[in-house]
Amino acid sequence: MTRFGRWTATAAAALLLAGCGGGSSPDGEDEGKNGDGPSATAPSSGGPSALPASLTSQKLDWGRCKGTSDSPAPGSGWQCATLKVPLDYARPGGTTIGLALIRSKATGGQGRRIGSLLFNFGGPGGSGVATMPSYESVVGPLHERYDLVSWDPRGVAASEGVRCRGDKAIQASESVDATPDDAAEEAAYFKDAADFGKGCAKAAGKLMSHVSTTDTARDMDLMREVLGDRRMHYLGFSYGTELGGVYAHLFPKNVGRLVLDAVVDPSADTVGHAKNQTLGFQRALDDYLRSTGQDPKQGSRKIADLLKRIDAKPLPTASGRRLGQTLALTGIVLPLYSKESWPRLTEALKDAEGGDGSALLTLADGYNERDASGHYGTTTHSQRVISCLDDKERPTPEETRKRLPEFEKISPVFGDFMGWDTAGWCHDWPVAGQYDNPEVDAPGAGPVLVVGNTGDPATPYEGARRMADELGKGVGVELTWKGEGHGAYGSGSDCVDSTVNSYLLDATVPKDGKVCS
Repeated sequence: MTRFGRWTATAAAALLLAGCGGGSSPDGEDEGKNGDGPSATAPSSGGPSALPASLTSQKLDWGRCKGTSDSPAPGSGWQCATLKVPLDYARPGGTTIGLALIRSKATGGQGRRIGSLLFNFGGPGGSGVATMPSYESVVGPLHERYDLVSWDPRGVAASEGVRCRGDKAIQASESVDATPDDAAEEAAYFKDAADFGKGCAKAAGKLMSHVSTTDTARDMDLMREVLGDRRMHYLGFSYGTELGGVYAHLFPKNVGRLVLDAVVDPSADTVGHAKNQTLGFQRALDDYLRSTGQDPKQGSRKIADLLKRIDAKPLPTASGRRLGQTLALTGIVLPLYSKESWPRLTEALKDAEGGDGSALLTLADGYNERDASGHYGTTTHSQRVISCLDDKERPTPEETRKRLPEFEKISPVFGDFMGWDTAGWCHDWPVAGQYDNPEVDAPGAGPVLVVGNTGDPATPYEGARRMADELGKGVGVELTWKGEGHGAYGSGSDCVDSTVNSYLLDATVPKDGKVCS
């Protein structure tokens, strides 16, 4: 199984928007004096127990980055190091684990350097070490005054990354129907979910209970201190917005310039999040169908009928593998993340209607990180381990069956899948979840820029306003882009990019509610 949503970072849109106006107010802080000196602020209320000097005073051994089987080594301008953090923040002097970090130092010289700018590209489960170098071209203006820094959060990739099952087992699980139609299919669906959880527990061991978003937010503050920054400057995408909100809640006095883009709704529980995504993907599909001259209602019904036929009889592909309903739906989802990919969806649907599932399978493999040799990435493994530790709610199969009509009313294409996913994602999970929804209120923090995109499929636009409101009056500042795709910054809007850059470089805070259109 895979969950649509929180791990994709940003998807570039083809729209070029400009001509926005807005007010500004400085944050009153001379960030240019941050330099590389020691941290001047201790963790604020809500933080962990006092950390030992062996952690807070550790010196990072920056060196040449190495390539992996999943990603090549970046250029010589990038350095990598390992940060030691407590396995359990309730026992800060106990066992430690290592977090993989990557950075490229500010290009403008020490006199113009503001500090470090941390990036989280979403998920949970996305590798910052692998993604950061390819993102440098998007944030060129920021690189002049910031060290660009990212990391693999605990439980991800090079930071004790979790692999819950092998490649052959993953491929076998793709034939499990994620929208079961009878008792036998339902039993197979929930058995597969339980088996996945057991595999995660075996692979993760003690780490299984210590990969929450709260744990990672505390890792971020230790990272800030070791990097020598008085304040946390941060750009978080998708799930990274939830992480940024939790950080602001735990450490409001340490908040510097935080940007949250493609915002996860902090008020939504497990079912609410699934409904939000069902709505978001259906909106994106409607926009796609309109762009092809189709009526959204009729076009959606046509796609839903195609998926039913594939459910009954999977399609052949050029690879020899069969395209079942779940893979077909995954193939439809991927191009909805970016308007630039809509033509690929048109061709894939046309081929599938003609009986060839090859193009949809290629798209699904891209989402599932499957390469030509049949090797799968582990983003969704880490995502599930982290999100199931975060999310307290565990809908039962019975509760899910009753809710299915609500999901199907929102979307005839995505509703069934997302409805069943609420019960299957963390079914029979080995550890209990921690909260219904994250606490992100941050009284005393400086202004946090929250960016929402009206056409975002994975994190619908309404979440941005809710995040801004929950951060608190005078803290959450909303910026809206009337665009398409997952995320706004770096997606083609001069208005969005210049507003975010002015905030991060000059501490210019736009007027709350500014719209880029």
